[in-house]
Amino acid sequence: MSSFLKRFTKKEEPIIEDEPQVLEDRIYWVSLLQKITLPVLNNLSKGTLRKNMPYESTSLEGQKFSYFEAFARVFNGIAPWLELGPDSSEEGIIREKYIRVTMKAISNAVNPNSSDYIFIVEPKQSLVDAALFAQGLLRAKNQIWLNLPMDDQARIIRELKNTRVIAPYENHWLLFTSMIEAAILEFTGECDKERLSYGIRRFRDDFYLGDGIYSDGEDYTAGYFNSIVIHPMMNDILKVMRKYGINEGEFLDVQLMRSSRLSSQLERTISPEGTYPLLGSCLAYRCGVFHLLSQASLLKILPRNINPAQVRSALTAVLKKQFSGNQNFSSNGWLLVGLNGSQLDISESDINTGSLYFCCAIFLALGLPASDLFWTGDFAEWSSIQAWNGQKIQKDQTIDF
Repeated sequence: MSSFLKRFTKKEEPIIEDEPQVLEDRIYWVSLLQKITLPVLNNLSKGTLRKNMPYESTSLEGQKFSYFEAFARVFNGIAPWLELGPDSSEEGIIREKYIRVTMKAISNAVNPNSSDYIFIVEPKQSLVDAALFAQGLLRAKNQIWLNLPMDDQARIIRELKNTRVIAPYENHWLLFTSMIEAAILEFTGECDKERLSYGIRRFRDDFYLGDGIYSDGEDYTAGYFNSIVIHPMMNDILKVMRKYGINEGEFLDVQLMRSSRLSSQLERTISPEGTYPLLGSCLAYRCGVFHLLSQASLLKILPRNINPAQVRSALTAVLKKQFSGNQNFSSNGWLLVGLNGSQLDISESDINTGSLYFCCAIFLALGLPASDLFWTGDFAEWSSIQAWNGQKIQKDQTIDF
C-alpha cells in the first residue's frame, strides 16, 4: 500500500506535464488518506488494534469505545473512494488492497472470537459509531457490503439491531438511530419505521432555524455540527427513505437544497491560507468539519456559482495546512489530539484518539472518479482569495425553504 506519490520523487519532472496541479492534488489526497488510515486498518485486519493503538484523552471514560470510534470514522470517510472499485491504474490497485483490508477489518470487528472484537453495543457512545459504520456501509454497498461473507453480514445486522436498546437524546443523536435503521432497511428490506422516521420528522418540523441551519434540539451554538453530522446523515438517510417510498423521503429535495446552501457558507469560511474559524466543539476532528462540503461535491449539489475545482483547491489547502508536516502524528503514525499539533486542551472530555479519525470525512470527494470536473478543473481561487484580492465576487445569498 505504498504511496504512488513516489513517481514524483524519482524523476526531476512530473510524468504528466499538461495537468500537474490536477494530478498532484488527487495524488496528495490519496497519499494522505493512506498515511492517516493505514495504522487503523492494518492493525484491525491483523487483530492488533487493541494491542497497538494508543489512548489519549482528558478522560478515561471513552477507552472501551476508542477502537470502534477509530475504525468507524475511517471507514465512513473512505467508503465512497472504496466504492469506485479496483481498476488497472496505480490508484485502482491501491484501492483494491484497501477494499480487501477493510473487509478483513470488518470481519475481525464483528467476530466475538476475535481479539479485536470492537463492535460492542453498550449505551451510549456505541450508538454514535454504529451509525457512522452503518453510513459507511451504505456508501460502499457494492464493494464492501455485497462482498462480505454471509456470516459477517448476519453479525453486522444483529449488532445493528442490538443498538435498539439505546434511547437517543433528543438532539442529533436521533439521526444515529435513523441511520442505523436506514442501513437495516437497505440490507434486509425491513426496519423499525418509527426509529427510522422520528429523527427526520423532528429535524424537518421542529429544529430548522432557516438559511440551511438546524438547531441541535433545544440548543444551538456557532460551530460545525450541521456539517459534521446533521446534514450528511439526513442526506444519506433520506436517500434510502425515498428509495423505499417512505413518506418522509419526499423531504429529500428540500434537504439537498439546504445542504447546498450550507456548503456555500462552508466554502467561504476557508481563508486564503487554508485555515478556518475555530468555533464550537469537536475542533480536534480537524478537517472533518468540512464533511458536508466534501459530500456536497460528491453528490453534485454545490451551488451553480461555485466551481467544483475551487472547492477542491480550497480543501487541498486545508489538508496541506494541517498535514504538510508530521506535527499531527505520533512517532508510530497515530493521530495526536489537537487541531494542528498536540493540543489536548482544545478537546472535549469525550474526545479521544479514536475520535480524531473523523478527519477522514474530508475524503468523501475521492468517491468522484479522477475524470470528474472536481479533479480535472484547473486550480481555481476560492471565495476568500477572490474577495481579499479585490476581484469580482457575489454576495452571500440567503435562502428560505
